[in-house]
Amino acid sequence: MFVGISNTPRDYAWGSKTAIAGLLGTTPSGKPEAEIWLGAHPGSPSVIADPSRTGGAGTLVDWILADPERALGSALAAEETDAGTVPPRLPFLLKVLAAASPLSLQAHPTSERARTGFALENAAGIPVDAFDRNYRDQFHKPEIIFALSETFEALCGFRELGEVRRIVAELRALDAASENPQPGALDALESRLLGDTGLRDTVDWLLRDGRGGDTGEVAWLVERVVSLAKDAVYLAGGGAAIRFPLELATVRDLAVAYPGDPGIVISLLTNRVSLKRGEVLYLPAGNIHAYLLGLGIELMAASDNVLRGGLTPKHIDVDELLDVLEFSPVPVPYLAPIVHTPGVSEYRPDVADFALVHIEASAADAAAPVAGAAPVAGAAPVAGVPMRQFTLTGPGIALCTAGGFLVAGATASVALKRGESVYITPEEGTLTFAGVGDVFLATTP
Repeated sequence: MFVGISNTPRDYAWGSKTAIAGLLGTTPSGKPEAEIWLGAHPGSPSVIADPSRTGGAGTLVDWILADPERALGSALAAEETDAGTVPPRLPFLLKVLAAASPLSLQAHPTSERARTGFALENAAGIPVDAFDRNYRDQFHKPEIIFALSETFEALCGFRELGEVRRIVAELRALDAASENPQPGALDALESRLLGDTGLRDTVDWLLRDGRGGDTGEVAWLVERVVSLAKDAVYLAGGGAAIRFPLELATVRDLAVAYPGDPGIVISLLTNRVSLKRGEVLYLPAGNIHAYLLGLGIELMAASDNVLRGGLTPKHIDVDELLDVLEFSPVPVPYLAPIVHTPGVSEYRPDVADFALVHIEASAADAAAPVAGAAPVAGAAPVAGVPMRQFTLTGPGIALCTAGGFLVAGATASVALKRGESVYITPEEGTLTFAGVGDVFLATTP
């Protein structure tokens, strides 16, 4: 069964006013359009185009609650979550994300931590929508981001302490060459980077001293680092050899968006990533990250659990954040695809909640039978029309971002063009995509 779905963009302040409309061929609203959610998350469930096909249910979450076996398939419908206290649910949420300015530094909990934290906050009587609530549900929230813009800028994971110290050394050189050297600010930072727990100790100090327990040290450090970063960007523009130009340009930009925020300095402790179009990052539990600029397809476990760590006016629970963060330095966690056949690439992280499939075809691709695939109703090859196939084992959501396709499954078919999305029930099995363009398919692995 193919069910047409849609949603309206979320107007978060950091969103682009044009990028999502430009991708999907819609009319810009004139307001920020930060994200479009495609899924059954209660915060913004997808709207069903024709409720008569879903027993009158107007949203995807209502349909799943009313008829979980038809909507999710027998496996997910029968899956017990927290001893039956949570009804059957779609485990993933697909988003189009367009950042025109930086999002907050953040991390997400493990499943175990989320269950424990949710229960403790419930027992404490903290309302689920309270400003200072950490856990709004009992689920983890790993995610991946697929870059659609030519570059997608992000911070992701802690870098090696040795490299952090080299950044500090470059700041020291800039400070020494300035008209009014202030080495004391960098001394305060460097003293906390010593030892095996240097990253944790530094983040702890930056967030506590910079957001309430203020001795003035962190405010001084942030101000000094921003000033030196501006000097570095100016010097690099004149041809000077700056070892960390991207990191210091990021400091300058973050200071515009979040003046005085200690997250500006935390950014120097993290990997600075520039994804190229088509590259994918995987952000597991505990990974500190922030999206800075760009357009992408984001797929995540369906959860609201975010522990913030700077670049935000919102609540930061420093103790909980420190326990959730993974401080071991990691390389940039690129996620390589599994290429099933030409034009069918699957991005499958090490979680059971979701996988992302990218279907792409151009007019230059020949229409040829797909090796090993059984015939599918309504999907006879058409001369000159490229065809791609992928087999679902659970429910799916398909979004067309370019061109158009006839999508056929075991029991039905649907025409899908740029800007349109459909929910697909598991019974459709092997899907055949006949056409030219790009489709992103979210499903379970």
